[in-house]
Amino acid sequence: MSAAKRLRDLIAGPGLVIAPGVYDCVSAKVVEKAGYKAAFVSGAAVTASVLGYPDVGLQTMPEILGQVRNMARCVEIPMLVDIDTGYGNALNVMRAVREFEAAGAAGIFFEDQTFPKRCGHFEGKKVIAPEEMVIKIKAACEARRGADFVIVARTDARATHGLDHAIERGQLYARAGADVIYVEALLSEDEMRKVARSINAPLQANVSEGSGKTPVLHFARLHEIGFKIISYSGLLQRTAMRGMLNALEVLKNEGSAISLYPDHLCSLLDRSELLGLQRFYQLEERLYGPLMESEKSWRPALEALSGGAPGSDALPI
Repeated sequence: MSAAKRLRDLIAGPGLVIAPGVYDCVSAKVVEKAGYKAAFVSGAAVTASVLGYPDVGLQTMPEILGQVRNMARCVEIPMLVDIDTGYGNALNVMRAVREFEAAGAAGIFFEDQTFPKRCGHFEGKKVIAPEEMVIKIKAACEARRGADFVIVARTDARATHGLDHAIERGQLYARAGADVIYVEALLSEDEMRKVARSINAPLQANVSEGSGKTPVLHFARLHEIGFKIISYSGLLQRTAMRGMLNALEVLKNEGSAISLYPDHLCSLLDRSELLGLQRFYQLEERLYGPLMESEKSWRPALEALSGGAPGSDALPI
């Protein structure tokens, strides 16, 4: 089953789809290991990780695409990818759909801001005409090679034109063929409920803990209101940033970081297990024969971590 089909089945099925935000292979693998069924590739997080820039539209398609291709290679869970405004007009959107679909994404998510865009919770946003966004949505739907590839349309018009106009855009984008609608930066639970009552399509909500404009609600409550996909776009990266700063502070004050282990610091074996080292050892043994004695010392610990040797002979690269 393709990643797109798995994501579409999750959207069509019962319950909600929780999609933590990922930005590299480690974060994607962590989400999969934690048991989540889908992930959301955050354009802002990838931009921060790869370029060191804020979310003000400086990222380009190849930079996001390269990360997505690597992540799709190393995890099985479907990934919904933030492609900002689609990197240009409808023709650019069509190319982006083809490229991300070929890279292994399960769907894409793009918004009706002007280019360059900025984070949905930043000030100074501008939006294109709704008619232009409709053309881009139709172009995206036409470009996908597989009917299961998911198209999410986001409107940022709440900040620029008010709630009622943003709802009208959401309705229009659903009629244009978007599979899921996301109204960005709603200011209250009442606004969320009005959106859910007014738009006849699956809805996405994005949770931004800390300084976002939208209230942070329990995901079960968001589902009760009427949202289907709940993404946590910056959660893992911002947690990692705080964790790294804390670790460096401990190192500075204590002279080592051993006090962080094991509650706040995983072992080298933990990381190796997450990355599938045991499967690479198995492949080497099949190709070259038994490992050297010094290398074999890793195997019992790795097998214990992974619950025994993997049963699949699939190539791990």
